[in-house]
Amino acid sequence: MNQGNTIFAQLLDFLPKRQFRRCVARYQGNHRIRSFTCSDQFLCMAFAQLAYRDSLRDIECCLRAMKDKLYHMGIRGKISRSTLADANEKRDWRIYRDFAQILIRHARKLYADEDFGVQLDEAVYALDATIIDLCLSVFPWAKFRKSKGAVKLHTVLDLRGAIPTVVSITDGKVHELNILDRLIAEIGAIYIMDRGYLDFERLFVLNQTPAFFVVRSKANTRLRRLYSLPVDKSCGLRCDQIVIPAGFYAQKAYPAKLRRIKYFDDQQKKNLVFLTNHFNLPALTVAELYRCRWQIELFFKWIKQHLRIKAFYGTSENAVKTQIWIAISVYVLVAIVKKRLRIELSLYNILQIFSITLFEKKPILQVLTETDYKNKIASSHMQLNLFES
Repeated sequence: MNQGNTIFAQLLDFLPKRQFRRCVARYQGNHRIRSFTCSDQFLCMAFAQLAYRDSLRDIECCLRAMKDKLYHMGIRGKISRSTLADANEKRDWRIYRDFAQILIRHARKLYADEDFGVQLDEAVYALDATIIDLCLSVFPWAKFRKSKGAVKLHTVLDLRGAIPTVVSITDGKVHELNILDRLIAEIGAIYIMDRGYLDFERLFVLNQTPAFFVVRSKANTRLRRLYSLPVDKSCGLRCDQIVIPAGFYAQKAYPAKLRRIKYFDDQQKKNLVFLTNHFNLPALTVAELYRCRWQIELFFKWIKQHLRIKAFYGTSENAVKTQIWIAISVYVLVAIVKKRLRIELSLYNILQIFSITLFEKKPILQVLTETDYKNKIASSHMQLNLFES
């Protein structure tokens, strides 16, 4: 790696540029564009994420102050607020969605053997959604409530490495269950969901893939017990039962057996009830799998705190989706750099270092390793270090 390049330029060396050009060509992103291409737009927006810029004026001011270094960073077009605003408004956001998916595929290969707290051979995913609040008068297309706007980020998170494999951005009124209609389930994988995803018809489609699920049961869910299995109550388990839906319509929607596991969480002092179609896993493992679902909550909290997806540079739907997808690309890119360079720092600490060193001309590995900071190891599990702040 060239020591004469800035940190930002070295970071961009990890991007598959040829595949980015294919994404641009697919949607004719550079059609009739003489200057400030889609590549320039992506780099400016990526810089804004890494340097924690809050507005287009911030981006313009910072990049113009470093205009002598922009060419070597890959930015060829002239930087101005109006040009960047027009690009966010008009360039198809699907370019950056497709490119983020390419980065996600690369990251998943790197984290394929990552430990997430439960020793399993199967792929394990967590499903959930989070709300990003918006002002309805400024973002009238983001329907949520009568006097409030929002977009909803539906995510399927690969627990090995905490990499988002599927991301869908909708307005706030779209229910979480809709992602199950779009989900192309992986054969043999395990999907962990909260009780908001308890829909017997959709779960039966998932069961027919065949894929496995672990979902928390609702208090009013009617089930009929067929028989019980022995459990060790000393470890928090209360029962392990084979059941079927009790209601007429529920039986019609899910005409098969389910497994109901009751577990007492000593930390929260709460009884939890799980439903699964996996009959071979130990009951305690099913409970531990649901505990790992908390990683997706940490992921949402992390990206809201450390990426620019709460204050937007544009007000159109295209601009908002462009910014979110580029933010996800930056998150995955930093995860790739962390793995390829074998950096022990958390993503939070790596981003903090990048934010003040982007224009320095030092080897990126030197900047990330010559530090006295040491990660505090979480007692519950090593994977939580990824989100440590």
